[in-house]
Amino acid sequence: MRGRTLSAGIALAVFAGMTVPLVAQPATASPPTATTVTRPIAASAAALAAPDISITNVQAHLTQFNAIATSNGGNRRAGSAGYTASLNYVKTRLQSAGYTVSEQYCSSCRYPSNNLIAEWPGGPADQVVMFGAHLDGVSAGPGINDNATGSSTLLENALVLAAQNPTTTKRVRFAWWTDEEQGLNGSRFYVNSLSATQRGYIKGYYNFDMVGSTNGGYFINRVTSTTAAPLKAYWDSLGLQPEENVEGQGRSDDYYFQQAGIPTSGYAAGASARKTSAQAAKWGGTANSAYDPCYHRSCDTTANVSATVLNRAADGVAYALWQLAVGGGTPTCTGGQVVGNGGFESGTTPWTASSGVITNASGQPARTGSYKAWLNGFGTTRTESLSQSVTLPAGCSTYTLSFWLHIDTAETTSSTAYDRLSVQAGSTTLATYSNLNAATGYVQRSLNVAAFAGQTVTLRFTGTEDSSLQTTFVIDDVTLQAS
Repeated sequence: MRGRTLSAGIALAVFAGMTVPLVAQPATASPPTATTVTRPIAASAAALAAPDISITNVQAHLTQFNAIATSNGGNRRAGSAGYTASLNYVKTRLQSAGYTVSEQYCSSCRYPSNNLIAEWPGGPADQVVMFGAHLDGVSAGPGINDNATGSSTLLENALVLAAQNPTTTKRVRFAWWTDEEQGLNGSRFYVNSLSATQRGYIKGYYNFDMVGSTNGGYFINRVTSTTAAPLKAYWDSLGLQPEENVEGQGRSDDYYFQQAGIPTSGYAAGASARKTSAQAAKWGGTANSAYDPCYHRSCDTTANVSATVLNRAADGVAYALWQLAVGGGTPTCTGGQVVGNGGFESGTTPWTASSGVITNASGQPARTGSYKAWLNGFGTTRTESLSQSVTLPAGCSTYTLSFWLHIDTAETTSSTAYDRLSVQAGSTTLATYSNLNAATGYVQRSLNVAAFAGQTVTLRFTGTEDSSLQTTFVIDDVTLQAS
């Protein structure tokens, strides 16, 4: 993003005056307690729902951009070797997917270099929906949140569109801008190069700028406009209560499209402005701290990105694109099991656990196989944990976390919970079990985690014991099914 606070990002064109149906907001689950426990043929109409964009694939693009910066002086500034390598990475992927790709030399840019324009065949040429993101960063660092997040979100959406190859009702165009950080120069050059007729073909432009801020918010440019409706509809379906992008007004690549009379909108997660207490209360994060603490700094690496915020932006772009150019509805549920190695038979990966928790020790039997997660049982003050990061796809009807739990205890009380096992998703406690729930054998526990649809969260089990009389918590066969 250009200037003190904002970084340039992705853009999507919309149609003026178009009415976009809203998505029904899913019910939010109440936290349970222990006692309540090559290329395909064009898609058919039945397959037109917007796809769920893989956050893993988007993150892989971020890793590539970070590696490009590392190999080219630590940055991807316009006109530099890092920028050229970034452009070639995107261009190669798009050409392989079947896009018509061209480079536009920006001779008036502070650092003369190329915009990258890609168009998907199909749809009327005079009805264009356009996505664009600035590809450059500042010289201080690799520019991953600002703005590899926008560039990568755009690239993965473009690749998914090509892979699914639906029949499009509008022409879809993508762009990656140069020299945004020096004054929005690449996008200005592009807009100025268009004739009045060509500008009229573009029915709207959405800009996606810094869409993965670690302390991020959920901001939309011109949030109450008709142009913003599909972007807002998707975030409304997740209960996010998005706000106007005040910080970014006039400071990103949508500016010159707007000045040319083209309707604009877009997503942003925030830059150097500080999150308010009210925003922290509804979105999480830290009040009175910058949305992006590494804005325009060397620490703007792949570690400086919220996977949850980024995933919601990527899926929102897909929803808007399908609404405007394909005609689909809510995102397709790519359901199934999202927990890895839930039976613990494949070693510790991808779990993070206290030493010795994942074990085949004979003192407690596994429910199935040989391994299980055995927390506590020492009879002394002790805390042990077991965790795994999981991504819940958007668009599914049900999300159920299930696991088998065996609790045995030497405690004799029937009224006091001395030793506890808590189950969390992110910072939310889903359930708590204790020595009072001790029982012979394993008991299956099932928890509704629909409130985390479309998010990447850490699933965590934490066992705590007091200073005397052991309680053992043994967990096996963990699943999180989305369907």
